[in-house]
Amino acid sequence: MPEYLEKETLILGCGNILLADDGFGFAVVQRLNEMKQTNPELNSEKIAIIDAGTGASHFILSLIDEETKIKKVIIADIIDYGLNPGELTKLYPEDLPNIPKYHIDAHDMPLAGMLNDIHERFGVEIVVIGCQYKYLSAPDVCLELSDEVTAAVDKAAEMVLEELEK
Repeated sequence: MPEYLEKETLILGCGNILLADDGFGFAVVQRLNEMKQTNPELNSEKIAIIDAGTGASHFILSLIDEETKIKKVIIADIIDYGLNPGELTKLYPEDLPNIPKYHIDAHDMPLAGMLNDIHERFGVEIVVIGCQYKYLSAPDVCLELSDEVTAAVDKAAEMVLEELEK
């Protein structure tokens, strides 16, 4: 069993750093790792902070079952929810089916059903910290987030910390 399945909380940064704002999840994970110096709760043995990239989130989540110790999954990712670029929102399982298009990886594979299933079957709390993207560069490569999404990274990291306190 992978070590992260022995944790109580998974923090997953999803997306593709090569596609502009789709690198938001990675940026949040990177910021959380930097914050470990000043936020001891991030160093807890109960927490795994994972750059899930473009497809790993699907594989990680598919391994959750009644044997895992996971109680909460926090996902940082871009969304297309019609908000202003860089605007953040927290989404819960009941919100996910209402999202017209939920970018979880480079193949646009929606995970709403899987997240709802994990929540309902195993009682895992699910929170998505979604950031409205401004620009996705596909098929071109762009290694930079838009200014609006860059400005949202620190606030998203704070939102993760707030979720850890609950």
